[in-house]
Amino acid sequence: MEENKNPMREILVEKVTLNIGTGESGQKLENAKTLLGLISNREPVATCAKVRNPVFKIKKGDKIGAKVTLRGKAAKDVLERALKAVENTLQERSFDANGNFSFGVKEYIDFPGVKYDPKIGIIGFDVCVTLRRRGARVATRRRAKGRVGKAHKLTRDEGIAFVKGMNVKIDQGGTNV
Repeated sequence: MEENKNPMREILVEKVTLNIGTGESGQKLENAKTLLGLISNREPVATCAKVRNPVFKIKKGDKIGAKVTLRGKAAKDVLERALKAVENTLQERSFDANGNFSFGVKEYIDFPGVKYDPKIGIIGFDVCVTLRRRGARVATRRRAKGRVGKAHKLTRDEGIAFVKGMNVKIDQGGTNV
């Protein structure tokens, strides 16, 4: 790193969200909550349906998934382990316009440090990573809201460069689905 680098330009991991969509409540949802608790050492919460979908017999407000949000050191630890589960390879299409990225772990037994539990079965989960720069809170805080300049906002290419700095390979094509 350069000595005179501006600390406000540094890219930080704001949060890591682990998500499992079960599509229904009951035993599947309880298994998903148990798995997220094992992976994160945190208490997961149930996610509810926002709209009604009669095709899948889902009513508004039904519990259809589980998630857990991690911040700080816990987020970085889980992110490193999750990247190992996908062999430190991400698709270029996993990044959005703001530099955030997400990827899926097909089977939780690929996740380092977690062993197979026959009560849970085989479940996969999604990992969503939100990146930010210092000062980004100015745009979202309640009191004295301000605007973040275009030059300070995170871009997709900066997010990709940040992840490459973590020794993660970015796959250009869509062959490794």
